[in-house]
Amino acid sequence: MSELVEYMQSLGERAKQAARVIANADTGAKNKALETIANEIETQQSTILEANQLDMEAGKQNGLDAALLDRLELNEERVAGMVEGLRQIVALPDPVGEINQINSRPSGIKVGQMRVPLGVIGIIYESRPNVTVDAAALCLKSGNASILRGGSEAKNSNQAIANCISAGLKAAGLPEEIVQVVETTDRNAVGELIRMESFVDVIIPRGGKGLIERITKEARVPVIKHLHGVCHVYIDDEADKEMAKSIAFNAKTQRYGTCNTMETLLVSEGIAKDVLPELAKMYEAEDVELRGCEKTCQILPNCLEAVAEDWDEEYLAPILSIRVVDDMDSAMDHIHQHSSGHTESIVTSDYSKAMRFLREVDSSSVMVNASTRFADGFEYGLGGEIGISTNKLHARGPVGLVGLTTQKYIVLGEGHIRQ
Repeated sequence: MSELVEYMQSLGERAKQAARVIANADTGAKNKALETIANEIETQQSTILEANQLDMEAGKQNGLDAALLDRLELNEERVAGMVEGLRQIVALPDPVGEINQINSRPSGIKVGQMRVPLGVIGIIYESRPNVTVDAAALCLKSGNASILRGGSEAKNSNQAIANCISAGLKAAGLPEEIVQVVETTDRNAVGELIRMESFVDVIIPRGGKGLIERITKEARVPVIKHLHGVCHVYIDDEADKEMAKSIAFNAKTQRYGTCNTMETLLVSEGIAKDVLPELAKMYEAEDVELRGCEKTCQILPNCLEAVAEDWDEEYLAPILSIRVVDDMDSAMDHIHQHSSGHTESIVTSDYSKAMRFLREVDSSSVMVNASTRFADGFEYGLGGEIGISTNKLHARGPVGLVGLTTQKYIVLGEGHIRQ
């Protein structure tokens, strides 16, 4: 057995043992650990930022693109967001042990369901060091042990954060093995982790399309995933024009390198000439490159002509595809064909259209008169998220505490035997 295999197996064995402890830990102990982690991150902010600066400098030298560097970077505001996310999770109800749907059966027994942890969760992610905090905290509060494998580009940031997590677990009297950060940067560690079905109960990958496809193909452990985020905003011909411009602008430019950023704007032909020229000026001020269909290019002479691949592209960059459509049905047809199932939004003042859009668009988040950038566990009140799942099983949309648990049937009897 190679040294790497032995190392990964040892992580798995320790995680499996720690999973029994955290599954039975009371809410007070879990919350104490989380609060201590939050305090440690505040105290160690300068150390974390210094470690992140090392990663940023190495990333620039290694030619990481602007989107990846944006995800990698930490600053005081993002560190404060990590701390706030931890304290939100502390305030959330603990789902573990919740019993519901108790029904009395004709035999006299009572049957219900109890919410329980998944066990050991392996999380594989790229660039974003804040995922280390979100993943550890959500797994901990939901009673799961976790093995975290961050990208090599964030190794210094992740280790600085891991030290804070270890301190929090120790302060709460919980095993430090409940959260383990893979220390090796060997890429083969990922291959080992996704095949450790004896120790790992589920894998959650967060990263680029290539990473997700590889893990989906090679994993022997169940995977909760999303491939990519091709998100749409549709401006209906009955939309409030100022609202439409505000939402379409924010959905694209508030942040480029995220999976909930709008990549394609669909505009009803009846309103296109009124909103697109003004929107184009707003995008131009932010240096957003526009690629449009034939009708779009007729309205916007400076717009580049879109090619077929543009409608399926997750740019994660200041590039936007625009298509002028006949009506809402045409917009939904486009979404059905090109969406990745992540997030879609309609801007309209027509209630019936809004309700149709909500019912008929089959994505993990569907919105009315709101920016796609709200498709986020933190914004949904989940206290952060471990990822956004475009699966239909077992979890869908932002995966928070409840998404990291499952249910088992429980039966309550008083000496009942089956006749």
